[in-house]
Amino acid sequence: MRAVLLVLIIAIVAVIAGIASGFVDINQIRGAKAPEVSTTHNGVVAKGGQAPAFDVETGSVKIGTKEQSVKVPAVMVERPGENQAGAATNNAQ
Repeated sequence: MRAVLLVLIIAIVAVIAGIASGFVDINQIRGAKAPEVSTTHNGVVAKGGQAPAFDVETGSVKIGTKEQSVKVPAVMVERPGENQAGAATNNAQ
């Protein structure tokens, strides 16, 4: 139950963030109408009614590559010379 609530909260926050950032634009283009309900000797009859309609525009994300020059630092490796102390060893005799 907690996992379902957490997923629902995350989904709501994502929708709010999308609308607030302008990535998602939702406009209602047709309003809703309730059906006409009447009762007869045969039971209840419902006629008409209309669901609302929405126009949703989303942003786009473009992904591509481009060639770029990057300066990389040079790494110099020097070997130990004759005057430098050799590596210490643990060769006890």
